[in-house]
Amino acid sequence: MAGYLSETDFVMVEEGFSTRDLLEELTLGASEATTGEVAAFFVADLGTVVRKHFCFLKCLPRVRPFYAVKCNSSLGVLKVLAELGLGFSCANKAEMELVQRIGVPASKIIYANPCKQIAQIKYAAKHGVQLLSFDNEMELVKVAKSHPSAKMVLCIATNDSHSLSHLSLNFGASLKSCRHLLQNAKKSHVDVVGVSFHVGSGCPDPQAYAQSIADARLVFEMGAELGHRMHILDLGGSFPGVEGAKVRFEEIASVINSALDLYFPEGCGVDILAKLGRYYVTSAFTLAVSITAKKEVLLDQPGREEETGSAPKTMAYHLDEGVYGIFNSVLFDNTCPAPVLQKKPSTEQPLHSSSLWGPVVDGCDCVAEGLWLPQLHVGDWLVFENMGAYTVGMGSFLGGTQTCRVTYAMSRVAWEALREQLLPPEQDEDAEGVCKPLSCGWEITDTLCVGPVFTPASIM
Repeated sequence: MAGYLSETDFVMVEEGFSTRDLLEELTLGASEATTGEVAAFFVADLGTVVRKHFCFLKCLPRVRPFYAVKCNSSLGVLKVLAELGLGFSCANKAEMELVQRIGVPASKIIYANPCKQIAQIKYAAKHGVQLLSFDNEMELVKVAKSHPSAKMVLCIATNDSHSLSHLSLNFGASLKSCRHLLQNAKKSHVDVVGVSFHVGSGCPDPQAYAQSIADARLVFEMGAELGHRMHILDLGGSFPGVEGAKVRFEEIASVINSALDLYFPEGCGVDILAKLGRYYVTSAFTLAVSITAKKEVLLDQPGREEETGSAPKTMAYHLDEGVYGIFNSVLFDNTCPAPVLQKKPSTEQPLHSSSLWGPVVDGCDCVAEGLWLPQLHVGDWLVFENMGAYTVGMGSFLGGTQTCRVTYAMSRVAWEALREQLLPPEQDEDAEGVCKPLSCGWEITDTLCVGPVFTPASIM
C-alpha cells in the first residue's frame, strides 16, 4: 500500500454489520448526549468506493480514472482513492493544496478549470502541477505568461442539450474555433497535449460520448497538422452514481469502448482519462438528520371543513440542514429527497401529509413536500441515502464551511482487497441472497447493444 489510508481512519466492521446498524448506534449516542449539539451526520462506506473502482477497471480497462475533488473533498474519500491509485482533478488552489497535503504528487493532478485566476496559475506552476485545461484565447495568454512550461488540454463543447446541466453553455470551445486556438497556442509556444470534453451531468444518452470521441479525433488531427504532439484524451464525467439510473454504467462503458476502438484504437499512443465524481461517492454516503422543530399548518381549502368536520392540515418538520447546504440537489438537480425513518412505524399508525424544511427562514428552503409520514417528534432521526455528491467539503467551491461530521466505515474484506489491490473473484450468480461485498454488483451481458458509428462533425 502507498500509505495514504490507515486503519485509524475508519471503523472496521465485520461482515453482516451494515451501514444501517452503524447509523442506529450513532443516532442512539447522539440522542443520549446531554449537549444535543449533533443534529446531522454522515456515515460513509468506503468499501462502496472500493467496489466502484473495481467495477470501473473491469468495464473500462483502457481508461485511467481521475477523481473530481469538487464533488466530495472529505479526507476519507481522498485517502481511499489515492490508495487505489487515482489521479485528482482540481478546480482551484484549495483543492490542489488539499490533495497535495495528503501526499499526492503533482504528476497525478490536473488543474481542470478552463477559467483560472492568474494567482492560481502561478500556484500550480510553483507546486509542479503541469497539466492544465483551457477553452479560450485569454487562458492561453495567461498561461503563456504565468506558467510557460504547462501542458494544456483543450476542452471542446459537446451536445449536452438533454443533460441535467448544460456545461457547454459556458465551457468548451466549439469545433469551429479549435483550429484558431491551436494556432495561437503554437504561436505562443504553449504545448497542447490533448483534448477533453464533458457531456453534462445526468446525460441520458450514451451516444453523446461516441459523438464527442469522434469530434476529439478531428481535433487531434488538427493538432497534428499544426505540430502539437497530442497524447491525452479526457472523457470527462457524467457517469451515474447510483443503481437504477436511467442509463446503466455498463451501457455507457460499452458505447465508450466501441468508440475508442474505432477512433483511438489500442496501441495508438493516446492516454485515455476520465474525471469521475458522483460515480465514486454518491451511494457511499448516508445522511442522518434529526428533527429540530415541528408544527401543524392548516391548509386554506374552502369547503373541506364542512365536508370532513375538520380543517385539512399538513405537518411541517424543520431540520438543521437545507437546500442551501447538504440538500442543494433540490435546487440544482430538481430532486425530491425521500427520507427513511430511523424508527420503523407500525402499520396501524396513520400517515399525514408532511413537508421538510431547512434552517433558513425563507420560502425556498423546502427540502421535500408532498410526503406521507406518520406523526414524528422533535429529536426523531430521518435517514437519506445516496447523499455523497456535492454535500461534503463544499467550502472549497461555494465559499462556505462544512461542519457535518463524517464517520467512515469499511468491511474487513474490502480493506484486505484494498491492501492487495486485487479484484476479488465473482461469486456464484445462482446463489441468491449471498452478499457480494466486493463484486462490482453489475454483470456485463454478452450481447450489449453496440451504438452506431459516428463521424466527426464537419467544420464550416
